Amino acid sequence: MNTQRVERALQVADHVSTWAGKACAWLILILMFTVCIEVFKRYILNAPTAWIFDATNMMYGTLFMMCGAYTLSQDAHVRGDFLYSSMRPRTQATLDLILYVMFFIPGILALIYAGTDYAAYSWRIDEHSNVTSNGPAVYPFKTVIPVAGILVMLQGLAEIVRCVVCLKTGDWPARLKDAEEIDVVEQQLANSQYVDEESRRRAVESVHQIDESAHQRLKGGQT
Repeated sequence: MNTQRVERALQVADHVSTWAGKACAWLILILMFTVCIEVFKRYILNAPTAWIFDATNMMYGTLFMMCGAYTLSQDAHVRGDFLYSSMRPRTQATLDLILYVMFFIPGILALIYAGTDYAAYSWRIDEHSNVTSNGPAVYPFKTVIPVAGILVMLQGLAEIVRCVVCLKTGDWPARLKDAEEIDVVEQQLANSQYVDEESRRRAVESVHQIDESAHQRLKGGQT
């Protein structure tokens, strides 16, 4: 196994998932702005918009689905950490590999297959929401289902490769680093006018120690 090629492939998968997730994350701002405008129109101007409910549902659904691969790339999906975190890396990798092969791959393949058929039918009939007489088009939203499924599948295959690498080496391959709470703490301390340099240094070191301890617990210690 060429380690450098494997690491590059994993980084490419992480980059694609991260790009998709962060691009769709802007929907949060659009969704918030849309809801605020609709609340103003509905309760102040007494002029509600009939299709806003459908539009906000579609935006939230798109955000939820398209960020799935990004969340997986950061290993941020919910799991039973009270058991998993106490395992050694090779045990974690074995468990993950079994679950990916037995449940993840069949489930996501079913999602892609059913979602493709679902979206294709929606495009054929030019489907629109029936909540109102002039409801928005639904077929673009349904197209997100197979697209999100493909992205999650690609990231899932990358996670399977990570499991194989961990079984061979005993350590988890590195992930694409993303912004975390610790980065926010460092930025706030750096911009603070009320903290001297020595206190700032000790605070940052303390935060890094806490973060490292948390990561070690999640990794399950050493092999």
